[in-house]
Amino acid sequence: MKISPIKVLLLSFMVSLFAFGGQALAAAGDAVRTAEPFTGKVLVEGLDGPWEMLWGPDNMLWVTERLGKRIVRVDPASGAVREAARIDRANAAGGHEGILGLALAPDFLKKGGKNYVYVVYTYKSSPSQSKSDFKRIARFRFDAKSEKLVDEKVILDKIPAGDDHNAGRIVFGPDGKLYLSLGELGHNQGANMLLPNEAQRLPSAAEVRKSDWSSYVGKVLRIEPDGSIPRDNPVLDGVRSHIFTYGHRNPQGLVFVGENLFSCEHGPSTDDEINLLVSGGNYGWPIVAGFRDNQAYTYADWSKANKSAIDKYDPNQPNIIPEGVPVIRELDWNAPNFKEPLKTFYTVPNSYNFKDSRFEKLPYLFWPTVAPSSITYYPADGAIEAWRNSLIITTLKTGELYRMKLNADGKTLQGDAIPYFHTANRYRAAVVSPDTKSIFVMTDKGGNVLDRNFMPTSQVENSGAIIVFTYAGEGK
Repeated sequence: MKISPIKVLLLSFMVSLFAFGGQALAAAGDAVRTAEPFTGKVLVEGLDGPWEMLWGPDNMLWVTERLGKRIVRVDPASGAVREAARIDRANAAGGHEGILGLALAPDFLKKGGKNYVYVVYTYKSSPSQSKSDFKRIARFRFDAKSEKLVDEKVILDKIPAGDDHNAGRIVFGPDGKLYLSLGELGHNQGANMLLPNEAQRLPSAAEVRKSDWSSYVGKVLRIEPDGSIPRDNPVLDGVRSHIFTYGHRNPQGLVFVGENLFSCEHGPSTDDEINLLVSGGNYGWPIVAGFRDNQAYTYADWSKANKSAIDKYDPNQPNIIPEGVPVIRELDWNAPNFKEPLKTFYTVPNSYNFKDSRFEKLPYLFWPTVAPSSITYYPADGAIEAWRNSLIITTLKTGELYRMKLNADGKTLQGDAIPYFHTANRYRAAVVSPDTKSIFVMTDKGGNVLDRNFMPTSQVENSGAIIVFTYAGEGK
């Protein structure tokens, strides 16, 4: 259903800064208008926990509804929603569960193509499970006549899942392989604090022979379209598996720019990351957050803590580590294949004050992180000159879209991240229209975010929406 014109948003370019040393965030009155003018409108609202959004060759937006257990196609002109599939066996009880990533085969809707669609979803192996214990990649065939997804076939199953940090982004690479991001299930924090974090654990040869994928947490996988292990995948500790990279926390964004694979990853209380992923790379988590610099993060292994220490655990003060918790400092650890991020949001000194009385009810919204939820690419020949050859990152906490310019080498970043389109919404994903003049941004159904005055709120402005930001300047 298309939203009435009264819902049209009046947009300006908002500047927000996490000023270190306890200084307040910039207020809305500090907003300035960018040299790149945009108009904004709400295309549709009421999607049930939308998570993935792709622009298909049928000129429709393909959207997964994490909570609604549906895959829908949205008309980018009218906002009309058409259901393509419902997956009732998906489990969407928690905040990170349900239908997650979706990828269209490279030959989708092309002559001779099989019209395959690949979907990632979590499920419970038995009704007695309190939360999802597995996720899988399922392949569907799109029947163009009925406009439905049919003939589900599971190509990779029993990937560990939980109620936190499932990640779940899936993309095709230029090599024809599938790449899947997997979080470490939030172990060693919150309600899962006593569970060991296994982002560094690699599978044994015996596990791979038995199709035991229990080590596939905190990893990015590289997979043949039939679910098998590519013969040229990296050999890690003497074993070849689906694992492409490891040492990740919750990498919710993947995008290829040419042959280069970039990811965005949620940090703990600091150091959200933008990474260039290379075969066999170790990205450090849980021992390293961001750069290996001993700044504002120390790995505390709560799964090995004594009871008196566990009783003092405070999730709102993650950097206060009581006696009785084993720790590893970042500079006390190294690996020959460790890869540092291209950029962090943000690396702060050990003296940083993580508390602010105005954020007492939602303290983590004050932490120097933005919660990057997806990453996409604005092409080098796009209509908006300033945006050309840029990565675009959506954020959940700050309700903004960040643009970062790539250098000519296509592997490194230049300058600072530039924020756009601040609203009291959790931005889940973004796509660029084929004419490159519009950015379609999808919002969460609900959650905590910074409002238009950059203060904490649990009231989002546009629930389960797709908002269209269109460039109003002169084209190229």
